[in-house]
Amino acid sequence: MPNSRPRPRRGAGGGADAASRDRLVARSLQSAEHCLGDQDFGTAYAHYLLVLSLAPELKDDVKETFQYTLFKWAEELHALSRIQDLLGCYEQALELFPDDEVICNSMGEHLFRMGFRDEAAGYFHKAVKLNPDFNDAKENFYRVANWLVERWHFIMLNDTKRNKIYNAAIQKAVRGGSKTVLDIGTGTGILSMFAKKAGAHSVYACELSKTMYELACDVVAANKMENGIKLLHMKSLDIEIPKHIPERVSLVVTETVDAGVFGEGIVESLIHAWENLLLQPKTKGENGNFGKYGKVIPASAVIFGMAVECAEIRRHHRVGAKDIAGIRLPTNVKFRSPAYSSVDTEEIVEPYTTEKMSGIPGGYLPLTECFQIMKVDFNNLEELKSLATKKPYSLNVPAVKAGMLDAIMVWFVLQLDDEHSLSTGPSEETCWEQAVYPVQALEDYCIQPGDRVTMEASCHDCYLRIQGISILHLEHEMEVIRSSTNSTDLLSLGNEAELCSALANLQTSRPEALEQTCVLEPTEIALLNNIPYHEGFKTAMRKVLSSLAPEPLCQPMDTHCQYMEMNSESGQSNTAPSTSDPFYVLDVSEGFSLLPILAGTLGQVKPYSSVEKDQHCVALDLISEANHFPKETLEFWLRHIEDEAAVLQRPKSDKLWSIIILDVIEPSGLIQQEIMEKAAISRCLLQSGGKIFPQYVLMFGMLVQSQTLVEESAVQGTEHTLGLNIAPFINQFQVPIRVCLDLSSLPCVPLSQPVELLRLDLMTPYLNTSNREVKVRVCRSGRVTAVPFWFHLCLDDEVRLDTSGEASHWKQAAVVLDHPIQVQAGEELVLSVEHHKSNVSITVRQ
Repeated sequence: MPNSRPRPRRGAGGGADAASRDRLVARSLQSAEHCLGDQDFGTAYAHYLLVLSLAPELKDDVKETFQYTLFKWAEELHALSRIQDLLGCYEQALELFPDDEVICNSMGEHLFRMGFRDEAAGYFHKAVKLNPDFNDAKENFYRVANWLVERWHFIMLNDTKRNKIYNAAIQKAVRGGSKTVLDIGTGTGILSMFAKKAGAHSVYACELSKTMYELACDVVAANKMENGIKLLHMKSLDIEIPKHIPERVSLVVTETVDAGVFGEGIVESLIHAWENLLLQPKTKGENGNFGKYGKVIPASAVIFGMAVECAEIRRHHRVGAKDIAGIRLPTNVKFRSPAYSSVDTEEIVEPYTTEKMSGIPGGYLPLTECFQIMKVDFNNLEELKSLATKKPYSLNVPAVKAGMLDAIMVWFVLQLDDEHSLSTGPSEETCWEQAVYPVQALEDYCIQPGDRVTMEASCHDCYLRIQGISILHLEHEMEVIRSSTNSTDLLSLGNEAELCSALANLQTSRPEALEQTCVLEPTEIALLNNIPYHEGFKTAMRKVLSSLAPEPLCQPMDTHCQYMEMNSESGQSNTAPSTSDPFYVLDVSEGFSLLPILAGTLGQVKPYSSVEKDQHCVALDLISEANHFPKETLEFWLRHIEDEAAVLQRPKSDKLWSIIILDVIEPSGLIQQEIMEKAAISRCLLQSGGKIFPQYVLMFGMLVQSQTLVEESAVQGTEHTLGLNIAPFINQFQVPIRVCLDLSSLPCVPLSQPVELLRLDLMTPYLNTSNREVKVRVCRSGRVTAVPFWFHLCLDDEVRLDTSGEASHWKQAAVVLDHPIQVQAGEELVLSVEHHKSNVSITVRQ
């Protein structure tokens, strides 16, 4: 703890007031030091605030001690859930030290822990701007930059075709007389600048994100249009005339459309614009100056869909295995992804995922022809109003190919005007992904030509919803026809009886009353489908427990279950008496995990799970019961501790853990934060011979040439943006690492063989090094643009889990070079790999 006490300086004014102030400052400094010694950080913080308000000239002298006090007091406030007080302390501190990168970074860390990712990213970015060499802030910023400036901004700005078509449509409208323009959700300001260049007299642009608003201000000024474009940091719904803009405009331009069209609120914002900000629309047959009427670009959208088979979507949204490493999943536990759960809950959840279907691993198979879901006219106020209130309507589409019904894929054609359009279809070269509605909760997903896929479509809560997806099999229809033909009663009832009979044969997605629905993230479902992962852990845990056990472990799971069943049938207790204490196994994996149950089947084991959600605990209990594993044997560790940060501790004062399972790699492909610190604590809590899983981790990488990674990471010059100078400003927010990649489908050319880059040893830390240089031989000439990397999790020297494997629930990541390197086959490059606080950086030199 810093403990130097500065001597108060006498003010320039002198006199009795100055002397009194100096005495008060000195007493406050002395009191602050006493409070720090007593660990009374709140009172110490208050004393330092008084000192700095009375004697601002002491800022430099007390800065380090003040920071220490602030951080300690903030930790206490966080533990007490006094969030407003915590934020207030940081705001006071930043008023005193507005350019202190350490305080900015710490403020960001607290905000991030509380879930305020956008705000956290802003503070991390400010800390990096204040001190570009501040590693902690840089690493924090890289991890959250996606929330500050989302990656699609780079991809969209590099989409020359999209930029040209929007520019052409805006030019046509402005030159046709639409001279006053409002750009809703301006982002970098590119559409506003298109309008200004086309000759618009007045251009207004609104942007809700503070970061994007400030970025747009810089971009507009750099392109010398600040006098012609008025930027507003606000939602369009809050714009008032004449408070914010002087008059109604003749043209609204916007691109607030996501993969599912409506997810960014375009319907709500355009209803408000037509009612409050736009001139009245031109009616049919009217002639005259377009400037007298209002219009919107885009003019309309046509939404299309297609039923598809796709193994990659299936493994992330449906648990396919009924037996996982010997653990039977009971039929009364139904796993669902959030896209499904949003149907029946009040919580507004995006009801679809997004995928670039042209590059999805393993591809996809169309099961139906393309079909139209709906069309919306953005220039028709009444239609926009009715869209949100319209009841769901049914769609019935015939299958043309046999396969497994895994998802409804959705895309749209954006009609900017009567001449210019953009398609986001999977066969187009476009910056947009497609919306994917996974199919869940059917009894049978097999479909044959002639079967029909039925669903309901609506626009509810500003989202396009595709619900109630089911299959009407051809044979069911034939049975209906035959029965209606042979029955005079049915004939008298006509189509109504046919409909009732057909509905009776429909598969339904309603869960049974006694079923437990367990909502898991797609990565958690993919983990349950990752059989090698569970088999690997079972093998490795058995080895450790065998080495610790005085007697051989019990038989494999099947025999164990039979033994339990026999005891249960004869009325005996399911637990065999034992004089020896159990082995303690702690699983601190992130999210839902079956590993504690798996450990509990391996003998005299007391497993602890760190799952948090009640529905996950209930599901694990039901799975335990279904496998004749005594429910009370499985403990939920977070119920035993008051502070979640203390999850790594002893189960009893006199017991140590035999196995501790840590989550080392995030699903995104990065190393988990603070994993080495967790490993250090874990090593202290292991019994003799106990192990941490994984015991060590190997990081692999290779050199590649990938234009896709380059264009997804930074805007490339001015050519893509039609001469507008945007790249230098948005590229401030580029990050060196791209996450959530699928190397199996990434468009790239490998320029080297994979090489080992790093070893992280969780059991024997002296083997770790923070810096390493690796020589890589180039096997093919080209331009090195990136270094993708992945990991082998070594549970022991024989059992490895590959995060790039076909069954992996992990994604991969890549370091993207600022400047590509031209290389020739046979040449050697040197990769400098640095490991710092669970973050890895890679630099490449020739």
